[in-house]
Amino acid sequence: MKFSLGLSLISVIFLTHSAGAHAECYDVFGCSDRNYFRASDLINGPNCDFLYMMRNGIFKERGYCFSTPRAIQSFGNAGCRFDSLNEVPLNGFERANVATIQSVEEAMHCVR
Repeated sequence: MKFSLGLSLISVIFLTHSAGAHAECYDVFGCSDRNYFRASDLINGPNCDFLYMMRNGIFKERGYCFSTPRAIQSFGNAGCRFDSLNEVPLNGFERANVATIQSVEEAMHCVR
């Protein structure tokens, strides 16, 4: 079963933490900044568009300046601070979650 982008299957809750950034939290997967996402859950859950939004949402939360038209249209660049992905200050959970999402996107043959 694939999840749609609709919030009826996955509710997104924005939580503020001490750094002032917002972590995306999903009732099925946990929060992007403090829970490890499992590839086995992702491969059987969200579609490619949702995975794209999850992955890039993590970068947006940390101030990445997007360069592709799709990402700019989806996330904008207001308040961005980092032009290079390598400069974006991700914690261990966020780095692991980005890597997990990317591996699932590859396994599902998603276009990035």
